[in-house]
Amino acid sequence: MKNLIFCFAAVLFVVPNSKAQTTISLNANDNGRVFEGIGAVSAGASSRNLVDYPEKQRAEVLDYLFKPKFGAGFQHLKVEIGSGENSTCGAEPSHAITRDELLDPKPRGYEFWLMAEARKRNPQVILDCLPWGYPAWVGNRFSQASADWFVSFLETAKKHYGLDINWISAAQNENGTDLNWIANNLRPALDAHGFSKVKLQAPDDDSEFWQVFDKLEKDPKLDNQISAVGYHYVDGREPWEIDQKTGHNATEKAKASGKPLWASEEWSQSGQEWGGKGALYLARVMNKLYTRDRITKFEIWCPFDGIYDQIIWASTGALQADSPWSGHYTVWPSVWTIAHTTQFAEPGWVYMDNACGQFDAATWRGSYVSLRDTKTGDWSVVMVTGEKKKVKLNIGKGLKNGTVYLWKSTEKEQFIKQKPLKLNKGSVEVELDGDAVYTLTSTTGQTKGTFGTPPASKPFPLPYKDDFSSYKPGETPKYFSDQKGTFETYQYPNGGMCLAQVVPAQGILWYGNWLLKPHSLFGDINWKNYSIEGDVLLDGGDVEIGGRYAERDKLGFRWILTRDGRWQLNWQYTTLASGQIASFNPADWHHLRLEMKGDQVTGVVDGKKLASVTNQSGAKGMAFIASTYDHNLFDNIHVEPAE
Repeated sequence: MKNLIFCFAAVLFVVPNSKAQTTISLNANDNGRVFEGIGAVSAGASSRNLVDYPEKQRAEVLDYLFKPKFGAGFQHLKVEIGSGENSTCGAEPSHAITRDELLDPKPRGYEFWLMAEARKRNPQVILDCLPWGYPAWVGNRFSQASADWFVSFLETAKKHYGLDINWISAAQNENGTDLNWIANNLRPALDAHGFSKVKLQAPDDDSEFWQVFDKLEKDPKLDNQISAVGYHYVDGREPWEIDQKTGHNATEKAKASGKPLWASEEWSQSGQEWGGKGALYLARVMNKLYTRDRITKFEIWCPFDGIYDQIIWASTGALQADSPWSGHYTVWPSVWTIAHTTQFAEPGWVYMDNACGQFDAATWRGSYVSLRDTKTGDWSVVMVTGEKKKVKLNIGKGLKNGTVYLWKSTEKEQFIKQKPLKLNKGSVEVELDGDAVYTLTSTTGQTKGTFGTPPASKPFPLPYKDDFSSYKPGETPKYFSDQKGTFETYQYPNGGMCLAQVVPAQGILWYGNWLLKPHSLFGDINWKNYSIEGDVLLDGGDVEIGGRYAERDKLGFRWILTRDGRWQLNWQYTTLASGQIASFNPADWHHLRLEMKGDQVTGVVDGKKLASVTNQSGAKGMAFIASTYDHNLFDNIHVEPAE
């Protein structure tokens, strides 16, 4: 990066003297904290649908996310270490489901792939990882077994994708950490396996803000092992308003520690709108957290919306890529408010604290931060304003003092390069509109990347069929979104490929046990009159096929078959019909069919209608399969409109 950045977010807010001039002076000797980047957290199954996109559109989305000076250009990517248990919008698979797999971990899921794609576009992108849940065999989240499980994730990334992960968030997401475990288990395990350069961040929590410094100051050895301290939602959550009083300001002890402070998860809103909680709010928070808290890394959850519409937190992120069957995606305005920082400053630049502040001390709706490259003298300033403003920028000695470049975003249009500005005796004056984001910079090379219009959005295609014969063992089939457990392709002995639920026992959960059982969703939120059918082979417990999915903790219409031949038709928890199949042989494959047409719901096993009820509970929703924590098999899944 050759130049300095100046970025503004402005809000239309008319007050007296709204255009009073603010003077910002850049000084090459003004040494604030080191900027560590703007990043994103791919976790909670929020990225699920991207991997199934056609290659062309998938590559385009990845460029918008990670390609430098093209789109958002995320500089840090933290991914979930999957556990097979629900972590928000679904369940991400574990690289080591069992203790035996720890000896030969598997690159399951899409997070290893996503890290590799990010590195392909930006070799300098910083990689990080964190668990939400843990496999059952770990036993305790802060044990030697869990430390070994962390290490094996790094080994899997290196072995299968050639990735060197830079950081571990040494905690359970939003459930704190154990500093003794870090000192006595995790750090020694990393060092013993060749990962001595991997740094540790903690506690990655959303409570007990900044209290970790009380412990670190009493233990210099442990303090030395923690390279950064991160918390979630430092600016608070609801009502998601920039001047809200629910934030958790960094303490003076935290700021005086000299240790890097991170907003290791922040925002979690939709970037599709400019105002409200959207793109403009995001720009304001990024500025605020450095100016107020000296936070040098800011990570949003999630990087993009790769979530089915019917799943919680859909439409969260910087862009939308949740429709792989159509190839449609949407670049939201937040991509460009992020770019107002990431395309103009690199990790390693230094903040100029005397050139960071608020336009009006009464509100964070308007603020500015200034950064410089200590090697080249380049500079940039990122500003957020609540109302129209006049700004005079003074460029001091030791900083680039040639042409000044200006970029602007508003609700109407984003990331538009303006007419270059000429310095007059080392100064430049600009007038800023309200509700806008600006960057003033000495750097060049920025672009508003585009690939033109993507394919049109289309509903999930019907009929849908999959016999899983096109997959290798251990893969996640297209469009299936596991919500609990792990459903992956499996080579049936003396047979073809099928789908298996492979998690043998409930793991250590992130939060309460509010999901019924392992299950996986696919389809369309608007599906109403349709049937789902498939073949099943029971290893234990029971299996289900279902439809008109309504709630993640209750599912929808459920056609259930147990290993001893009992069947049950449920609406969520309510049993509508039940019975027993005579002379049932669990060693055989059996065919299940559930038809939903209007208020008529019919269940069939092996061609025989066993249940037919009238029920108006479920109007519409996605299809699903479900299983107990057993190695139960599914094949020949078929969904078609009901005649």
